[in-house]
Amino acid sequence: MHYIRNFCIIAHIDHGKSTLADRLLELTKTVSEGEKNQLLDDMELERERGITIKSHAVQMEYKYQDKVYILNLIDTPGHVDFSYEVSRSIAACEGALLIIDCTKSVQSQTISNLSLALKKNLVIIPVLNKVDLLDSIPEEVIVEIMELVNCKKEDIIPVSAKNGLGISNVLKEIITRIPAPKGDEKSPLQAIIFDSLYNPFTGIEVFFRVKNGCIRKGQKIKFMSTGKVSFANEIGTLKLKRISKNKIETGDVGYMISGIKNTCEVKVGDTMTDANNPVDKKNVEKFEEVKPMVFASIYPVHSDKYEELSAAIEKLHLNDASFSFISESSPALGFGFRCGFLGLLHMEIVRDRLEREYGVSIIITIPNVSYRVHMKKDNLILLVNNPSDFPEIEKFRKVEEPYVLVSIFTKEIYMGSIISLCIEKRGIMIGDKNYLTSEKIKIIFEMPLSEIVFDFYDKLKTVSKGYASFDYNFIGYRDSKLKKISVLINHEKIESLSILVHENKSFFLAKKICKELALLIPKHQFSIPIQVSISGKIIARETIKALRKNVTDKCYGGDISRKKKLLEKQKKGKKKMRHLGKVEIPSSAFMTFLKVKN
Repeated sequence: MHYIRNFCIIAHIDHGKSTLADRLLELTKTVSEGEKNQLLDDMELERERGITIKSHAVQMEYKYQDKVYILNLIDTPGHVDFSYEVSRSIAACEGALLIIDCTKSVQSQTISNLSLALKKNLVIIPVLNKVDLLDSIPEEVIVEIMELVNCKKEDIIPVSAKNGLGISNVLKEIITRIPAPKGDEKSPLQAIIFDSLYNPFTGIEVFFRVKNGCIRKGQKIKFMSTGKVSFANEIGTLKLKRISKNKIETGDVGYMISGIKNTCEVKVGDTMTDANNPVDKKNVEKFEEVKPMVFASIYPVHSDKYEELSAAIEKLHLNDASFSFISESSPALGFGFRCGFLGLLHMEIVRDRLEREYGVSIIITIPNVSYRVHMKKDNLILLVNNPSDFPEIEKFRKVEEPYVLVSIFTKEIYMGSIISLCIEKRGIMIGDKNYLTSEKIKIIFEMPLSEIVFDFYDKLKTVSKGYASFDYNFIGYRDSKLKKISVLINHEKIESLSILVHENKSFFLAKKICKELALLIPKHQFSIPIQVSISGKIIARETIKALRKNVTDKCYGGDISRKKKLLEKQKKGKKKMRHLGKVEIPSSAFMTFLKVKN
């Protein structure tokens, strides 16, 4: 245990943590030099988007002062939507590399993840990356890091992850500054699960860090939050190729295959213990379920693919603990699932993973947040995650929506545009601007979560020319004047297209939605009325004209009464179809709503 070092990498998006991980793997000869870039980002989506989505663990061995050290690296995501992954990785470590891009300086998510690490008392090693670039500003960034971490200038390691400059110094500091794991080898087994995945052949595979005791092959294991008991059929360590072992001791990181097939029986963040000699629950960190912030419904494009979608969602939930779901149905879209996400990027990643990894074509409805509705009857408080569950206006006293504290980091020249954007999004500025350097400032706003989960990030990057970054934390629910916008197509209410918006935007948005749907829905053989209502009152209407078939085309010459008879027959047919015909709503209509809403 004295020669084990467990550490993670904390950084904002595109600050070079995956590249640094590649250099560490090369220098420790875990992989051959130049074998492959972004080794830990093994998903196609991660490489395509240039972001880390999942936590990745890998074990390295490094000889320092004639002693071989075991280095367990757990790479972490950088985006705000994957903070749950970061918290699980941090819980399994004693130290962290804090990577700061020398050309971009400190960013918002860097501070957010750093605060998580400091709460767990991790040793922080600041690393200044990309020092070889011409546009780097090392002196300014070093001052920011010193204020942020409360360290000395000589504690900051300058590196170039791309060229391998200074990587050996990073390894030296990991060994000398990060403490060895602490734990009691003689105590009952206590191992925290920081990740898991589903294998169709072997079942659920869990990745864990042993806090106390040890785990042996064939041992009877109990999962403490679910109560599931199983056997450790295979255990081992996590190098690029898994190495099977008979025993994993205190402080080490490894994997376990137990043959469990039910995805509900294993949860990330849970603790494993010996079934015959369990650890005392008082000594175990309490398991916390992740709380989703954004909700949307997922349906299969073809209704007969529901079972495939159900299996895919269960397997994805096992690999992504921050993704939650329950079954639901819609008259327009059939059977599907109401899903919870940590943010809009998280929702996009889940959609892409379902389509690419599991081959399921899906429709995602308009995302929304969770609201609290105070009812008049018995003073009940309803938690509404779906606009279709929103009660009638005469049945409730007030509505509360979630608010978040938004921290924005930017250059001073863009401050005016950013403040205007935040005010447009119903933001309230808190305190005065805080100068981090002579040019870079931090401004804080209180804003409704519903205003930032859609397009706030994109608009912020636009008005700041890419220089601003932001982070947010939930601060509670506040009173709000919300209206429910409902859509009726051919006089049938489509709950999947319902949305909740603030009353200031409701009238304008209702008219905009009506016009957009008239363009999105294709023509049918009967006319289709589209109506949009606010709290039950019709505000806007558009009519999609019917496709006209020329039934008199085959009639030439002869009595005019023949043509009149055919036209009358067509008129009766269209009237019948208006009552019986089904309007096909294309899947593009639901995703276009994301743009319409803003």
